[in-house]
Amino acid sequence: MHGFISLEDITAHWVAKGRLRSSLQIRYLDKSSIVVPGLSDSHAHILEYGANRQLPLGGGKTIKDTVALVRQYILDNGDILDDSSKFIEGWGWDHTSWLVKEWPTSDALEMDPIVRGRPVVLQSKDGHALWISKKAFELSSPWPSEVEGGVIVKDSFGNPSGVLLDNAQDLVKRPAPTEQDLLRRFNATVNDALSYGLTSIHDAGFNPISLEFFTRQATAGNLPVRIYGMRYFEESGSYWGNLSKPIINAGNGRLNARSVKIFADGALRSGGAALNEPYCDNPHTKGFMRLDPKVLTDVIPKYLRDGWQVNVHAIGDYANGVVLDTFETALKDVNVTALRPRLEHAQILTKTDMERVGKLGVIASIQPTHAISDMWFAEDRLGSERVKGLYAFRSLLDHGSRLAFGSDFPVEDMNPLSGFYAAITRLSPEGQSPSGPSGWFPEQRLTRMEALRGMTIDAAYASFTEGNLGSLVPGKQADYVVLSQDIMTIPVGQILSTKVQATVIDGRPAFGQI
Repeated sequence: MHGFISLEDITAHWVAKGRLRSSLQIRYLDKSSIVVPGLSDSHAHILEYGANRQLPLGGGKTIKDTVALVRQYILDNGDILDDSSKFIEGWGWDHTSWLVKEWPTSDALEMDPIVRGRPVVLQSKDGHALWISKKAFELSSPWPSEVEGGVIVKDSFGNPSGVLLDNAQDLVKRPAPTEQDLLRRFNATVNDALSYGLTSIHDAGFNPISLEFFTRQATAGNLPVRIYGMRYFEESGSYWGNLSKPIINAGNGRLNARSVKIFADGALRSGGAALNEPYCDNPHTKGFMRLDPKVLTDVIPKYLRDGWQVNVHAIGDYANGVVLDTFETALKDVNVTALRPRLEHAQILTKTDMERVGKLGVIASIQPTHAISDMWFAEDRLGSERVKGLYAFRSLLDHGSRLAFGSDFPVEDMNPLSGFYAAITRLSPEGQSPSGPSGWFPEQRLTRMEALRGMTIDAAYASFTEGNLGSLVPGKQADYVVLSQDIMTIPVGQILSTKVQATVIDGRPAFGQI
């Protein structure tokens, strides 16, 4: 109630409208609590997070450890143990965190007698690599010698060793998930999301199966959170922007799918990010583009013309430069506010391109927790100068960029306060960084208000919903979160201990209570 400063004023206003005083419901918060607008994750993978919960692999610190996790999963599930033809899928292995930083192999899976001979497909932490078994290779044959925009990793004899990068992942044949599978994954994600205060999630890649699933849930009124979907553009597929209409405010305003997600390159962790100069720790490669830049030049203007927001995954400085070149041409003499193109990740940028992001009005969709995950190996990979352009959030903001925060879950922790903490400290949860306790490149830290905006009003802008979401003002929908502590004032070391006491959507508690 803007303008009213006391409970008495609010009560008088309520009664003046002809309502009974006793019908005014009053809720009291703990003195230490704070109310913030509903929190958004601007880049996440909803169904993949739920699938990851089935067989998480992040706990494995060696290849052998990770194979042991697969073995235990088989032993714990009798239906899989008794049927060696059932596909086994897991998520989260990270070779950069292993004691020996090397790619895993199919042979490593075959060495375990319980795992041997089964179709196993294991997704890497960053989602840009698959580790598959020999049986999975066999079921997906024949294999090409090369893949445009991807890599089939090979051994010293030139044979596939068991890892597929980026577009090569699409060659793996596996059973489509059942409706029961999808519901289980969705419910697992939503339950966690609400417990962390998330009221809106931008899903960074609706494929036909997930698009149809979320549309069915919206029709059935079964979307407990707001979902903003990016429809997936297949690099080798045909243009569909003029054949399909955006979904706007379906399911009582809970589902929107008005954007397209295009992959320009791979990921830094797996060495697929497209760079201007070779990797310092692998000077034989500059990474690679997942599509020909001519495809971007062709389809981006078409999607914008046909009313779609264009969100492009770009990690390396070369990829970001190519995408910005395309945006710059496509955005001439148009209303950028009506189109709101996005760089998904915007990780490594030259100084010139940092300036261009702001000048063009392109939204930088960033993931602060990626910075504190990658800071331990980033300089070895990029060198002491180029690394200064990696996760340079302050520079982007100072050049006029609008930052929308996400986590990329399940790649990183879903908790939005983890991203808030990472953005303002650039420290690990334990308070560490390669640069010491002041943070990794501390000059790139954001203020608490800037970080909060990235999770609320600026995330809403990135999804065309700032008119009714993202802030607590009269006339907007009542999406808000009650936190146990004031994250805007408490010592930074206490931020990650903050609990969500209630998550409220459309004025109704979806988690917790007040």
